[in-house]
Amino acid sequence: MSASACFRRTTSLLLALVAAGLAGCAVQKGAALPALSDWEQRSRVLSEIDDFEFNGRIGVRTGDEGFNGKLRYTQDADAFNATVGGPLGVGTVRIVGNGRSAALTDKDGVTTELADVEIDLYLRYGWTIPVESLRYWALGIPQPGEPAETVFADTGELRKLTQRGWTVTISRYAEAAGQSMPSRLKAENAGTSVRLVIDRWIFH
Repeated sequence: MSASACFRRTTSLLLALVAAGLAGCAVQKGAALPALSDWEQRSRVLSEIDDFEFNGRIGVRTGDEGFNGKLRYTQDADAFNATVGGPLGVGTVRIVGNGRSAALTDKDGVTTELADVEIDLYLRYGWTIPVESLRYWALGIPQPGEPAETVFADTGELRKLTQRGWTVTISRYAEAAGQSMPSRLKAENAGTSVRLVIDRWIFH
């Protein structure tokens, strides 16, 4: 085989591999959600979804203290992984759990078991995130099994809920996976305000 023919064959092989890789990446974009025609169907379908992720930005304020950072959240069955990057004086914080236990890894790579995520975060940093409920509130539904007061928009989408001492306001929805999903929300309790902007949803 001549050098030019060998070069063409090698180039074709590389292009095929790149194309295959790009096709594989396209598959990773996620699946479309089923129809969510009314609140009953929406709350039932979304509460049963347990394999998803979202990326966005988070802002937390407690009194005169606060920070803004990036947030990546993944849910896989009972296991969750919440990574908050950028808080001043804190660096990247990663919280992982499985419904029975949780652990925090700080900017120095030190991992600490958490007895109660929300309380331990507050005692450690002076701010907290409602991690246990976040997966549901971000989806635009109350946490199942917990009492909640809800307010709906004319479109049938959840606009406000009060649950576990927090008031959650969803101010914006955007198209994601073929349906309308929350893209901007705020959760507040007596001492803390958490603002969340979701830039990207992925459902598996």
